[in-house]
Amino acid sequence: MSNFVVVIPARYASTRLPGKPLRLIAGKPMIWHVHQLALQSAAREVWIATDDERIQETALGFGAKVCLTRTDHQSGTDRLAEVSDLKNWPDDLVVVNLQGDEPLMPPALIDQCAKLLDQGTAEMATLASPLNSIADFNDPNVVKVIVDRNDNALYFSRAAIPHCRDKQSEVLLESVALRHHGIYAYRRHVLRQLVAAGPCVLEQCEMLEQLRALWLGITLRVGRATIRPESGVDTKEDLEAAEAIIRERDLLAASDNAATN
Repeated sequence: MSNFVVVIPARYASTRLPGKPLRLIAGKPMIWHVHQLALQSAAREVWIATDDERIQETALGFGAKVCLTRTDHQSGTDRLAEVSDLKNWPDDLVVVNLQGDEPLMPPALIDQCAKLLDQGTAEMATLASPLNSIADFNDPNVVKVIVDRNDNALYFSRAAIPHCRDKQSEVLLESVALRHHGIYAYRRHVLRQLVAAGPCVLEQCEMLEQLRALWLGITLRVGRATIRPESGVDTKEDLEAAEAIIRERDLLAASDNAATN
């Protein structure tokens, strides 16, 4: 049995898309799609962590394990830490944070992120891919990460990093700057450490909670995603794009099954 669990933090009060986890995609709530992906991973347990009874009721309705958490959490990390405490998981257990707005995250990447903590001394891990374009490099909505020679994170930013004093080039995009994907794996004791420390100034400036780990000196391993995932859902347009992709995949699967039979 795999020695990791998946926790899906899901809150109702999204600023840009209220009620986001319950928004329908191809006739099913978004949280259902995320849960299905997690079940396809090698995780020994999958939990949905929410502070909203509407999400709890929906998740219980499709058979998920649900943990109702406090309403005052500022981040998904805080919510995961509470679940870890309530379940009294051991300090060395790997906990994967699969965000509730990632209905297109390949299950293989959940496993890849968790397995990064089997290598070396890192206590936290995430995934990234090469940037697609200069436009992405300069887009503040695309979070960039740069790493050291051991693939440990040096810094995350919404800014175009590293700054090239003379000229931006394809070499820079392909070999230095990476696009960060919002999936994390932690040793359980790291969750406790992150919550105890509280937000740091870098985190508050960039609005990127993973900077708290770097501020504290936690080694954060960055793996190159073996499959490039689609973007998560933040807006109504993202929701429509996710639905189009899911419907297309369902049609292709149905076509393949018909051809096989």
